[in-house]
Amino acid sequence: MAEGVATGSPAGAALPGSPGLDKPIYTISVAAEILETHPRTLMMYENIGLVVPQRTSTNRRRFSQRDIYKLQTIQSLTRQHGVNLTGVRYVLALLKTLHDHGIPPPDSLKDIDVAALKI
Repeated sequence: MAEGVATGSPAGAALPGSPGLDKPIYTISVAAEILETHPRTLMMYENIGLVVPQRTSTNRRRFSQRDIYKLQTIQSLTRQHGVNLTGVRYVLALLKTLHDHGIPPPDSLKDIDVAALKI
């Protein structure tokens, strides 16, 4: 499921009637299932600062749709492009800077859409 997912993220607002990109709706187990990964992997990404889910009043993690898009992008960079997690941080920042300045990404990274991501 993670293949090619990074390009499917919308660049702007959510669809009418949907909860929006920033509403924290997914528990860690649901997010892990969507991403076809282990919940500990998501906890590791949080520990190194790649993604910061919101917390409930009882301190449970809740991931937004924007978090899911970012995690799918991280998976694409690590699985299809062979980037390690330290490199992911830099690649995402560079791609976001290029996008913000209207510069197209390199051909090898055209499948990574950072428009909807908060880096």
